[in-house]
Amino acid sequence: MSAERYVELALDPMSRVTLRPITDADRPFLERLYASTREEELRVVPWSHAQKAAFLASQYALQHAHYQQHYAGARFDVIEEDGKPIGRLYLARLERDIRIVDIALISSHRGRGIGATLIERVIARATKEGASVTIHVERNNPALRLYERLGFRVEEDRGVYLFLAHPAGRA
Repeated sequence: MSAERYVELALDPMSRVTLRPITDADRPFLERLYASTREEELRVVPWSHAQKAAFLASQYALQHAHYQQHYAGARFDVIEEDGKPIGRLYLARLERDIRIVDIALISSHRGRGIGATLIERVIARATKEGASVTIHVERNNPALRLYERLGFRVEEDRGVYLFLAHPAGRA
């Protein structure tokens, strides 16, 4: 793992929320987490539960392989609260920015400020380095409002996805 591609985040040592690198043993959790982020859009699809589960497992595998290939050397972490997995945060250090490759929390932990706090830590790290923070977001993702509130702006409309950036050096 090249050091320039790995992003170390400083978290409050008193926090109940921690990050740790993903392992092969995390795959079942990560598959369930991925599936939870697609529940609403699949609700209208007339497939059986088994068909949806198979589709989601294959989509997770493809997404994971894509991330591993295109963000080699990135930081792929499980977000834990009190030692229990509650999400994932994938970060890559690119030439001019820190890319939030993905951030997701289980549904019971959404809207509690955990994601916002982690993103603020990424922004603080980037500000310290004089880098911007970037992320691709589906235009119908409810988290889009959070990113805008934190200072991200649309840099490019890429169809289904919006490419957002938080400018370098601005907290």
